[in-house]
Amino acid sequence: MELGIGMFGDLTYYGEKEQFQAPVERLKEMIEQVKLADELGLDCFVLGEHHRPDYAVSSTEVVLAALAPVTRHIKLGSGVTVLSSADPVKVYQDYATLDLLSGARAEIVAGRGSFIESFPLFGYDLKDYNELFTEKLELLLQLNKEEVVTWEGRFRAPIHKQTIYPRPERKLPVWVAVGGTPESVFRAAKLGLPVIFAIIGGMPEQFRPLVDFYREQYLEHGHDEKDMQVAIHSHSFVSESSEALIENYFPYYAAQMDRIGKSRGWSPYTKMQFRGGMGPKGALFMGEPAEVTDKILQAIEMFGLTRFVAHLDVGGPEHKDLMKTIELYGTKVVPEVRKALKV
Repeated sequence: MELGIGMFGDLTYYGEKEQFQAPVERLKEMIEQVKLADELGLDCFVLGEHHRPDYAVSSTEVVLAALAPVTRHIKLGSGVTVLSSADPVKVYQDYATLDLLSGARAEIVAGRGSFIESFPLFGYDLKDYNELFTEKLELLLQLNKEEVVTWEGRFRAPIHKQTIYPRPERKLPVWVAVGGTPESVFRAAKLGLPVIFAIIGGMPEQFRPLVDFYREQYLEHGHDEKDMQVAIHSHSFVSESSEALIENYFPYYAAQMDRIGKSRGWSPYTKMQFRGGMGPKGALFMGEPAEVTDKILQAIEMFGLTRFVAHLDVGGPEHKDLMKTIELYGTKVVPEVRKALKV
């Protein structure tokens, strides 16, 4: 069982100045935060890719490469690489290089992307949303499996007997990130790939049929059960006081949810929704250490998880608060979860 953290590089918004935090400042903070996570013995860090003014990270590979020499043990992965709008050859080269730099700690978490800004930016048509991901995942897996590659598809120039350099010293771990679509779950299961479910709203229990479907199809397609990996990635925050968390963190969280929701037709995010999400059946893994511990243990039992990723920086909370939540997660939550699981 692995316990890690995830971030998108959310920028703090300063309302009085009507501007976002400078990306240079956020990136420096992120280095400190992941160094602390590594020192506390967390298992993995995953970093999302966005192409918007409210996020600092559009190139996950570059940031993860900066983290490689200042960390020792923590796995460094994307979360996610928007593979549909990327070149799989470049993705493979970048993560092969990261794997060599980090001592075999790199991972690719590939997804179709719930944010669509990268599609027009890199010249792709959204009508090809599903086909792009299917084709590019196929190529990425072939690059990872074969040293000399011959390949042809619809959306990229063909490759004929090419070797992609540099070669890592192992086969790179490739995960598939999914939301709530059975088609995505089926694809991951059929290919025998580890899967990570993004559970950020509603009730985690609603995802149980999808997890069961993944397990069923994984085995039905002849993959070894001992190799199966199932993870969830959920919005999280740990505080010494749940009421203080609601009072201090809710404004950051709600502001970001409203920024995203504005383009998606969502209603304004309310404190009642926030409290509901923090409740025993909600999807927010937030609260005091004991509350978060219990919720993670429930999720592990419910889904048979092999990994839990606590996504911590939604809305761009201040650096000191992120450092504190990482400290509490690493010293109060993770040890208790490991103790309960006897790992």
